[in-house]
Amino acid sequence: MRTIIQNGTVVTESAVFAADVLVENGVIQAVGKNLDARGAQVIDAAGKYVLPGGVDVHTHMDLQAGAHRAVDDFYTGTVAAACGGTTTIVDHMAFGPKGCSLWHQVEEYHRLADGKAVIDYGFHGVLQHVNGQILREMGELADREGITSFKAYLTYDDRLDDSALFQVLRQAREDGLVIPAHCENDGVVNFLRGWYKSQGLTAPIYHARSRPAGCEAEAVSRLLHLAALAGEAPVYVVHLSSAAALAEVRKARAAGQRHFGVETCTQYLTLTEDAYADPQEGLKAIMSPPLRTGADCEALWGGLADGSIDAVATDHCPFRFAVEKQYGVGDFTACPNGAPGVEERLPVLYSEGVAKGRITLPQLVRLACTGPSLLYGLYPQKGTLQPGADADVVILDPNGTRTLTQTELHSAADYTCYEGMELAGRIDLVLSRGEVIVQDNQFLGRKGAGRYLKRGRSCLAE
Repeated sequence: MRTIIQNGTVVTESAVFAADVLVENGVIQAVGKNLDARGAQVIDAAGKYVLPGGVDVHTHMDLQAGAHRAVDDFYTGTVAAACGGTTTIVDHMAFGPKGCSLWHQVEEYHRLADGKAVIDYGFHGVLQHVNGQILREMGELADREGITSFKAYLTYDDRLDDSALFQVLRQAREDGLVIPAHCENDGVVNFLRGWYKSQGLTAPIYHARSRPAGCEAEAVSRLLHLAALAGEAPVYVVHLSSAAALAEVRKARAAGQRHFGVETCTQYLTLTEDAYADPQEGLKAIMSPPLRTGADCEALWGGLADGSIDAVATDHCPFRFAVEKQYGVGDFTACPNGAPGVEERLPVLYSEGVAKGRITLPQLVRLACTGPSLLYGLYPQKGTLQPGADADVVILDPNGTRTLTQTELHSAADYTCYEGMELAGRIDLVLSRGEVIVQDNQFLGRKGAGRYLKRGRSCLAE
């Protein structure tokens, strides 16, 4: 099947220009003017931007988190992603049983995702203990499954201590793998959580108080120092949330460290700890790291603009406000961590970033499409508009407007943290491998149409 997208303004990570996009058999054949459109279905994109499909490399579909399970499975979650202009995800696995092999969760996640996802998807491995078998399995999974990244947590019950983390980093350096890491100082966070609770200070705001920015900054610094000690092992800081942590990133870059990437999330750019003020509504925004201050938001926008931050993801981990989140009433420590966001990312980033002059259109594509693809071994199949790439395309009307409201979103969550936000720009059409899967906010795709992606090596490992 041939399709041509005509009369639009193509946006890549480096340029904005008038061109047509010719698609055949799900792959981009040509980008340019005066393309041969004979026999092709025509999509008129006059007055609109033609972007690569979004790539979200930090989601948690069907996640079992302690006593609670995220309410989006790989069907509802990827429908939501598609309707928000995201055509590829790389999902972070939950922890498995104590002492399990890395293969255990890979097999479990194939069971959860295969035949359900509506867009293409990959997995990050997850590390919860370290021994010789685990270190060997990292390379095995890279070779056999195309899983070339393994997440380490510096907090939570299955965190890695410095010795275990250092062993993983040495192995990652040898095997050409990247280690994404959740960076918070576990000892300080758990002390503060216990102390606030002992004082009867259990409202949502104390979730933020118990996880101060300094805990994040210390752990980011520690990760980067350990990576340097391991021979510049490739690492990736997930969900950076604060100016203090960004300062540590800039120190490492100024010192010449090169093999690391940094991600922030939509919520840390646009929402603040004011969301915790109401004892009920504040439960919606309990996530880790917590929301910070307006000054932190502005600092992160600066990090996007100057290249200190490489990607914007979501950490999509949705629970229902009316059900799971209510466990946190009167005790923030009992509230499941996480919030929805996979559908909101690209529209909010365009409206709050591009439309307000904080970032440019090419920067939007770099942060939400091309950068994530490069960082996680998907480029040039994903995240770009060039011949040979998968025809994952978003057509965005810059003159359209939209009010974000949960009733128009597609996640199984019963709320959005962005309720009532007025957005500039509106997504008209989304294509996945050349097929229209979203039109005017209506999902038209097929359950199970998404393909599992065996990923190559990260650009950080080069």
